[in-house]
Amino acid sequence: MYDFFIAPFVEFGFMQRALAGSLMLALSSCPVGVFLMLRRMSLAGDAMAHAILPGAAVGFLLYGLEIIPMTVGGLIAGVIVAMGAGAVSRFTIQKEDASMAAFYLISLALGVMIVSLRGSSVDLMHVLFGTVLALNDEALRLIASIAAVTLLTLAVFWRALVAECLDPLFLRSVSRLGTPVHFIFLGLVVLNLVGGFQALGTLLSVGLMMLPAAAARFWTNRVWTMCLLALAIGFAACVAGLLISYHAALPSGPAIILSAGAAYLFSIITGPRGVLRARINRHRHRTA
Repeated sequence: MYDFFIAPFVEFGFMQRALAGSLMLALSSCPVGVFLMLRRMSLAGDAMAHAILPGAAVGFLLYGLEIIPMTVGGLIAGVIVAMGAGAVSRFTIQKEDASMAAFYLISLALGVMIVSLRGSSVDLMHVLFGTVLALNDEALRLIASIAAVTLLTLAVFWRALVAECLDPLFLRSVSRLGTPVHFIFLGLVVLNLVGGFQALGTLLSVGLMMLPAAAARFWTNRVWTMCLLALAIGFAACVAGLLISYHAALPSGPAIILSAGAAYLFSIITGPRGVLRARINRHRHRTA
């Protein structure tokens, strides 16, 4: 038991940094994923995850695999895409989902093209799928800063965020926080996707944000409890994914996301709001 569960994190520094980084990512992104899901913006989150790629690619093109330039570039690109998609949906006949999908496809293709101008296929894989086992102290400080900003912002605007999930029109009618909170939340989404990009890459960073949140939805309908449960699932997925990656010599990022996916599938079947419980309740209702 010790050799399987504990020894990898005690004996190897890269496993300790990977665990610390992934747990901080879960701490930061899982609550954001809950609000993203409750707003029915899950696919928008996926699109925004790909939207950071051109900015990160420009940072890579100019400075190589340096954390700060790639992070700043990804943050700028994510904000531009989010604002651009919102402007298109507001001032034209096109809906936000269609405009977000269009921007996402353009961003993904542009980012891959930019990386290919200078880098190799290995560099492209690094940008797309991340290297959680190669996190250094600078990356950990960046992820820790993002987690601190996210948790502080959620604590300050918690009631407004919950109210906007339930009835955004009511919030805007009784408070001036309606519109600012919406853009603050989008900023948090982009910020956490940029942080996740360091470890999981642009294609997988949204997975740690959305899968634990989606799994928690099958167990409770209270927002606070849902956030705590999503955190627990995210933590478990990080630990399980890193252990699977270490012992089976598999890529660490996909192993973490697949672990979260397994928790999601388990929740679909066995959760109080899942398929099995719903069938049992319908059977009881028919026989009553």
